[in-house]
Amino acid sequence: MYSVLGLDLAGSEKRKTGYAYWEGSSLRVGVVYTDREVLELSEGFSLIMIDAPLSIPAGRSSLEDRGPHLRECDLLLKKHGHRFFPVTLGPMRMLTKRAMNLAKAMKERGAEVFETFPGATYDLLGLDRKDRSLILNFYMKLPLALEEREYSQDELDAVACWLAGICHLMGKSLVFSGVDGQIVIANKECVDGLDKR
Repeated sequence: MYSVLGLDLAGSEKRKTGYAYWEGSSLRVGVVYTDREVLELSEGFSLIMIDAPLSIPAGRSSLEDRGPHLRECDLLLKKHGHRFFPVTLGPMRMLTKRAMNLAKAMKERGAEVFETFPGATYDLLGLDRKDRSLILNFYMKLPLALEEREYSQDELDAVACWLAGICHLMGKSLVFSGVDGQIVIANKECVDGLDKR
């Protein structure tokens, strides 16, 4: 449980990347910016969950290629009713490139790295994706010992990433998997189980 890092990765080093991890007796949440800061932060974690695409659609050799816009895991996500931006959409290309490069470096250091999607987790929990107050109130009911303060959307999404990692370790995550990638989601059953501890 304590070796999981949740990252809500930004497409640019100029924008906030939210993070969440367990330290001592509470969940530590904050933001970093640069690739160097992200890699320094991720040092020592065995499981890293990133809110960003970590692969490109089968049939493409690069994001610049013409080819399919959706991966098999995207199609499964769509089939289950979750909305998302395809990896080939303009701004998503920058995010995907950055995420794939960082994930490669993290894996080379021995970490397991998975793609996750807080939007789908919020959907499954019945929460409005952009209602920060509602999301924070929900988190405050969980045994996370979060500091009582205002949180950015990046930080809240990082907590959802961390929850996906915890659920995955417990064998209770929802996994959308295809030949060209997989997306790991924290499901309601798992999160409700945390609430009962």
